[in-house]
Amino acid sequence: MASAEAAVAGAPAAERAVLDVPADLTAAAFFDVDNTMMMGASIFHFARGLAARKFFTTADLAGFAWQQVKFRLGGRESPDDVRASREQALSFVAGRRVEELVTLGEEIYDELMADRIWEGTRELAQMHLEAGQRVWLVTATPVELAQIIARRLGLTGALGTVAESVDGVYTGRLVGDLLHGRAKAHAVRALAAKEGLDLRRCTAYSDSVNDVPMLSVVGTAVAVNPDGGLRDVARSRGWEVRDFRTGRKAARIGVPSVLGAGALAGAVAAGLAYRRRNA
Repeated sequence: MASAEAAVAGAPAAERAVLDVPADLTAAAFFDVDNTMMMGASIFHFARGLAARKFFTTADLAGFAWQQVKFRLGGRESPDDVRASREQALSFVAGRRVEELVTLGEEIYDELMADRIWEGTRELAQMHLEAGQRVWLVTATPVELAQIIARRLGLTGALGTVAESVDGVYTGRLVGDLLHGRAKAHAVRALAAKEGLDLRRCTAYSDSVNDVPMLSVVGTAVAVNPDGGLRDVARSRGWEVRDFRTGRKAARIGVPSVLGAGALAGAVAAGLAYRRRNA
């Protein structure tokens, strides 16, 4: 699938952290971002930051918030919804410099995202790193934003939706398609082949029933803060469920529990759906 190929091709080479344990080169962990690693949709927080910088109006942001509500309640998107969101996203980034969006993403992460990381999920990612494994984010969020989140969390890297750029400027076209649904599973398989991973020894984490394809390609699947559909699937398949939304202290998971078994980002493009303000 083109979106998976683009995501893996655009991923930076894995940077192995200096650990006190030998590197486990054939196992890795894959984390969804929105409502799995971060409270809410990363692209919505990014959109809030852009609205504060007058990139578009607060009315536009309210419209995006409503799209988020519909997505979270409905759980699935129709092909027409995805297509419309993609077109709107591309109209937003077309003509913008990549470095501009990356710089703003760094600022907005500090302002609006850093405090919204689920501590329980972050501990899970850290557990894999301490076991010598690589940890990747896999998300429909634009890859530049996904990579910022991964860097700030000290993770190996990120796979995300890739927007085409020429000479550092977005063209208004995607490379492939949105990294969503089955495309995530294809990307994980492609990354595993590239990195020499044994998927039977890998673990995947997500909150959404849309990510069942990705969860199904690894040896261990964990539902984190699951929606109703994913909770039902997890129950039927015997997958672990971890819910950090209750306010109770997150239970620590022993290494044998998840290491031994060997959305479109909340409708990503809806977050980029708004034309630039022309003052």
